[in-house]
Amino acid sequence: MRTARPRRLLLDAVMAAAVLAVSVGAISHGEWGRDDPDPDPGDRRLDGVGGGLALLMALPLAARRLAPLPVLAVVAVATGALYGLGYGFPPLAYAIALYTVARWPDETRPVVRGGVLVASVVFLLAPSSARYGFGPELFLGAAVSAVAWFVGDRVGQRSERRAAAAERARQARREAEREQRLASAEERTRIARDLHDSAGHAVNVILVQAGAARLLLEQDPTRSRAAIETIEDVARDTLVEIDQLVRALREVAPSDGVEPPAGLAALDTLVDRSRAAGLDVDLQIDGPQRGLPPSVDQAAYRILREALTNAARHGTGRAEVRLEFSPSALGISVANRPRPGAPTANGGGHGIVGMRERALLLGGTLDVAATDDVFRVRASLPYREGS
Repeated sequence: MRTARPRRLLLDAVMAAAVLAVSVGAISHGEWGRDDPDPDPGDRRLDGVGGGLALLMALPLAARRLAPLPVLAVVAVATGALYGLGYGFPPLAYAIALYTVARWPDETRPVVRGGVLVASVVFLLAPSSARYGFGPELFLGAAVSAVAWFVGDRVGQRSERRAAAAERARQARREAEREQRLASAEERTRIARDLHDSAGHAVNVILVQAGAARLLLEQDPTRSRAAIETIEDVARDTLVEIDQLVRALREVAPSDGVEPPAGLAALDTLVDRSRAAGLDVDLQIDGPQRGLPPSVDQAAYRILREALTNAARHGTGRAEVRLEFSPSALGISVANRPRPGAPTANGGGHGIVGMRERALLLGGTLDVAATDDVFRVRASLPYREGS
């Protein structure tokens, strides 16, 4: 059973009334328009039987969208009966019912559907052919039925193609929205990781400088004051960065006003901060420097920042940093001597996990190992040739 909108049902009811009026008028005109006092028995006048059959033929069209196949069966029986009893009129109702079946195929089994179609044709043509033989009326009825079926079938196929195209478009929009949600979730995860890294690095620098300021407060007020100024600078810069990251997290999509994450252009500032925190950093850059893709640039900076934070927190006060610009990848190495009791390479921690994830997302590698009393972080971040 199909469903239809009330407006379409109203239009079908009006159409059924119009078909009834045309059919009754055709039957009446065929009788009233004759001057022969002894009319042909084939031209039967409009009477109660003819009026009842005309109602049975036309009125079911009001429900043609709800039940196309049952409506066709009723219309075919009534039309065949009218032709068999000698009422002359055009097969308009049957053509509309046949068009509807072709236009809106329902879920009826093919065997049942085919049987109803064949039976309807038999009910329509058999009485007329038995009464008048294979005359022009029979061929006209067959032609009208064929045209109605052809038009309905073509309109139905075009409608199905449009519906399929619309569904594909909706599916494409849903997939695009899903991809956008996934990208947004990944971006929020990255921002949250950046927030963790920034806060961890800043807190470590502030902790070291605060301890130095406390110890030097009486012995060396100048150095103590410098340590406090470093704390102030680091805290101010970190608050600005955290504010940017939090604003990006609050928005569905990062606004244009949020600055991009730092890259190797901020390496000197990172080294200065680490030195201010009491870490003696030896920086060496090998190979011709080149412009890096943003993803590689930002990942390299964050890996260096996390490695230097670990060196300052768990090392003895010195770290060796090497950057190597090879033709196909950026090599990063950070080595330091750990303090006794410091976590080993297998000690876990979010910092090492985050560094490894950044490298793997870019198709690179990151290895952490402790050999000969040296804790070393090695990373390789590939980039395109000629970048």
